[in-house]
Amino acid sequence: MCRLSLVLDELALDRSGSLLDDEDRTWFEAAVERGRERTSFWGEELERLRRQDIRVMACTDSDYPVNLTLVHDAPPVLFVRGGLNEDDRRAVAVVGTRKASPDGLSRASAISTDLVAHRYTVVSGLAKGIDTAAHSAALNAGGRTVAVFGTPVETIYPAANRGLARQIVRNGACVSQFLPGVRTGRWCFPARNLTGSGLSLATVVVEASATSGARLQAEAALRHGKRVFLVESLVTAQPWAQQMDAAAHNATVVRDADQIVTALEADLAVSSDAVSA
Repeated sequence: MCRLSLVLDELALDRSGSLLDDEDRTWFEAAVERGRERTSFWGEELERLRRQDIRVMACTDSDYPVNLTLVHDAPPVLFVRGGLNEDDRRAVAVVGTRKASPDGLSRASAISTDLVAHRYTVVSGLAKGIDTAAHSAALNAGGRTVAVFGTPVETIYPAANRGLARQIVRNGACVSQFLPGVRTGRWCFPARNLTGSGLSLATVVVEASATSGARLQAEAALRHGKRVFLVESLVTAQPWAQQMDAAAHNATVVRDADQIVTALEADLAVSSDAVSA
């Protein structure tokens, strides 16, 4: 940067570049050419994404999700299919294990249905089990839902949820922080959990083992200063959930969605009063 600053100072005195020595001139011309190449590359890349109906949303854009702007580790860029809108400020993540029990699936569906009835957007991760139940229930209730991918947004995982992803695009959004066309791996899923928390006012964990990504998202939500709701049956079954309930003041044990909605509406009322004051 120091070298660039000196070269630009010289060019400010003489735009022809006659004041530059041969080494600086060669270096600067090469840098300009690299800049042109990168500009051309990203122009072509953006056009490729547009043809796939993938929107690029940077953290500097005015319509970047407000909830994400409030966390320190939000992704600088989102790749979006479908649409995010103002209603998604009232988003709640409903997450849990891929190997869900029938009772867990039923609870996830009931919670998502009730959240939609109270005008909340349901956020989840499109995985098998609890995530699929949460998205499906939100759609069946006529509500909005957002799927946060641990893969590029054009890569549907699991493949069995391709139809569900298409429905989500029509009634919400599929989002990813990973550049389309780039190979990813298991390390991407913890990053997805951070984004899922950031997009949401709170995270509800229905069923999850100690090694589950849902637990990671709950921990991320606590670091973000957001509420975590732990379903009562989860706390009964899982020591990690018992420890979280005991140690974290933002963690609340709940039996149903009514308790979740009551707590969130109280929080929103306090926030509204603070803004008005």
